[in-house]
Amino acid sequence: MASRDLAESLLHGGGGGSASAAAASSDSHDEYEERAYDSDDKVSISISDSDADADDGATARPPFSWRKLWRFTGPGFLMCIAFLDPGNLEGDLQAGAAAGYQLLWLLLWATVMGALMQLLSARLGVATGKHLAELCREEYPPWATRALWAMTELALVGADIQEVIGSAIAIKILSGGTVPLWGGVVITAFDCFIFLFLENYGVRKLEAFFAVLIATMALSFAVMFGETKPSGKELLIGLVVPKLSSKTIKQAVGIVGCIIMPHNVFLHSALVQSRKIDTNKKSRVQEAVYYYNIESILALIVSFFINICVTTVFAKGFYGSEQAGNIGLENAGQYLQEKYGTAFFPILYIWAIGLLASGQSSTVTGTYAGQFVMGGFLNLRLKKWLRAMITRSFAIIPTMIVALFFDTEDPTMDILNEALNVLQSIQIPFALIPLITLVSKEQVMGSFVVGPITKVSFFFELCSLKNHV
Repeated sequence: MASRDLAESLLHGGGGGSASAAAASSDSHDEYEERAYDSDDKVSISISDSDADADDGATARPPFSWRKLWRFTGPGFLMCIAFLDPGNLEGDLQAGAAAGYQLLWLLLWATVMGALMQLLSARLGVATGKHLAELCREEYPPWATRALWAMTELALVGADIQEVIGSAIAIKILSGGTVPLWGGVVITAFDCFIFLFLENYGVRKLEAFFAVLIATMALSFAVMFGETKPSGKELLIGLVVPKLSSKTIKQAVGIVGCIIMPHNVFLHSALVQSRKIDTNKKSRVQEAVYYYNIESILALIVSFFINICVTTVFAKGFYGSEQAGNIGLENAGQYLQEKYGTAFFPILYIWAIGLLASGQSSTVTGTYAGQFVMGGFLNLRLKKWLRAMITRSFAIIPTMIVALFFDTEDPTMDILNEALNVLQSIQIPFALIPLITLVSKEQVMGSFVVGPITKVSFFFELCSLKNHV
């Protein structure tokens, strides 16, 4: 395709009259294509006039700059929210209650595998200037594109149900039970549009808002960790010694599914396009990949810390207890309150605040992912509010049905959440295979194609993780 030929030319540093003609042709063609971000919405990453006017022929990456890292910081932290959504918290607390500290090693390696997937996703988005859904539409036949879109939407709906229900549970707790579960679902649905309105004030404002929510989660669950005082020795042993029994298989699969989320791969490849990167200059693409790798790893370290806090709190408090078999998002706060009381501040409300921050942030990023997925696979040019309404409807309607049906203390809600985490693990190949295929194609990636060592190590780690589970 003409647009792909242009991408290859730019990545290889091609120039001259033919490149200009191709660029003009591509600009005309792009008018009819859905893009992740308009050029006016993108964030400038230049820190000086000399930086913006760097030599066109430079091939080496510019030296490290803290100011430049700050300009690139943002997409990785939005991406890491998928590692912290209510589905993850459900998986964490159930793993801790059912297996104690024994599945911490799996949480660690699932995070490592998820990080590698996200780094490849960011590399794909930066090197090609397109996100994964767009490239799937261009590279695969129509029947395969539609199948991938359907499977990705299914994974999104499953994740969204958990995210919205998690927010609704938190609202119910903080309101003292005044707001029923279905009412929390309605509030969360409208809140999502309010938060998306922040995008009109710029990408950086929206990223700052998400940073506040992540900090709220980190503080809330760190306070819980401090109040419950899990065993440091058991924590370290759980991280380095793999253990898995037949009784905890479901929790193990759930951990993998809720950490490695298919829609997040599509999301990250689009988020990295929020910065103005001159793809005519190979050094600038190298620079962008470098800084995105750093900020993504930092973001995932934060998410791993939060997941560790939640798992160990419930491992310390409920492993081997009578409540271990039926603890879940809805009753977790009450169980914590009964066991630990109000040493500093009612732990029930600390849990609810962290859960609310998790649910609200993940519903917005889920809506973003839905917009990119729908626009990329189907090439729909719709107004943002209309796309948001469509993608929200996919999740809110089934979520409202779930809320009305399960608005009780019935443990079926927790069984449903476990099943949705397992669903995510089943959906992983539908994002992973296209990602690995595309980053391995020189026709797509140009000089930024991944080497055989990266591919072999990735599949080795993936097979190792699957064999353990």
